[in-house]
Amino acid sequence: MNFAKKLQNKTISLLSVGLLMVSGWGTGGAPVQAAASATPAPVCNTGDQGLLQQLQKKHTGEGTVPLTFADVEFLNADTGRAAGNGFLIGTSDGGCHFQEIYQGQWSFRQLSFPDNVNGFALASVQEGQAKYLIGTTDGGSTWKRLSKQAVTFEHVEFMDSKTGFGYNRASTYYTKDGGLGWSKIPTPANTRGAYFSSRNSGWAVVIVPGTGYQVMSTADGGANWKLRLKSNFADPQYGQIYAKGNQVYALLYGGSGMSHTSYSLYSSSNTGGSWTRVIAQDSAGGGPAPGSGRTKVNRGPASGKPGNLQLIGKEAAFMVGYLPAAEQVGTGFTKDNGQTWNNSATVHGYEGMISFTDHNQGWMAVRDFDSSTLYATKDAGAHWTAKFSFEF
Repeated sequence: MNFAKKLQNKTISLLSVGLLMVSGWGTGGAPVQAAASATPAPVCNTGDQGLLQQLQKKHTGEGTVPLTFADVEFLNADTGRAAGNGFLIGTSDGGCHFQEIYQGQWSFRQLSFPDNVNGFALASVQEGQAKYLIGTTDGGSTWKRLSKQAVTFEHVEFMDSKTGFGYNRASTYYTKDGGLGWSKIPTPANTRGAYFSSRNSGWAVVIVPGTGYQVMSTADGGANWKLRLKSNFADPQYGQIYAKGNQVYALLYGGSGMSHTSYSLYSSSNTGGSWTRVIAQDSAGGGPAPGSGRTKVNRGPASGKPGNLQLIGKEAAFMVGYLPAAEQVGTGFTKDNGQTWNNSATVHGYEGMISFTDHNQGWMAVRDFDSSTLYATKDAGAHWTAKFSFEF
């Protein structure tokens, strides 16, 4: 029985008996029937509970490639997935129990599940370099290659089972048939990062050599673009845009060196009408951060390179950062549209990905030099608990 079907059965079970258990999930037993109120609640465990133990064993010898998490994505506080080289695991009870969803040839790079049944991923065949777009209609148990040839996408995001966007630094593409066909969306010259929240509404980071960055927006699918933000910088490189409702965040990169990266993070709570310079991180190896003027803080998460950012609700945003030289991965957040910023606790590692489901609950997949671990937090990153770990 696949992951999505099990979640459906779990929902029916919850409605009928009010219990957070489902047949075969971490217990191997029969479906749980209605019990007396004195029955204790199921224990929420940490660790892998033996899941993928044999597969992990096969990947710990000489000449083998250790299992590592590449991405994590949660649809809500209970339901989520994590994937890596040749595997996909999932939970429907907030990480108390995980189940194996997929083992096979696909080495996952990035996941995009618009719902619990339909999913998409960028993946390579085993440890190959070429990336393909693959899709699933059964929650991740089986996958089908959607692109005949390798794709140049660095990131994909699907809004539903049919419509989605594919991005690389210079170009943006749109699909309306579940990833089978793609059309290029017009973006300004020298675009180096874009994001579309719908086919018509989009944002682009544009570099002006020798001058700096411009952030522009479109409301007509790329036919016309409007300047929203200027950030002076002698050597602009690339940026990233995140948008949800009226919230917009522009992440503009400076230089990198000695395991450090300089960058600025701007936020807007009124669709680009005005901006706050939230983070401006200068570094000895990377030089000054793009832009000038007042800033809320001068150090981002882990004081290192910024990773992915996620918008929650109407006012909150979380971002992961990592400093490989110090083996630190951490998160930072704002809950007031960038008027204040807090950097949270760090864990050991050199790279991480986050997925937050509300203002406090989130997940983080971290790679270290001798392990790969899936962490969870219930206090916005102040504390992280290891839930599942592969040791090399």
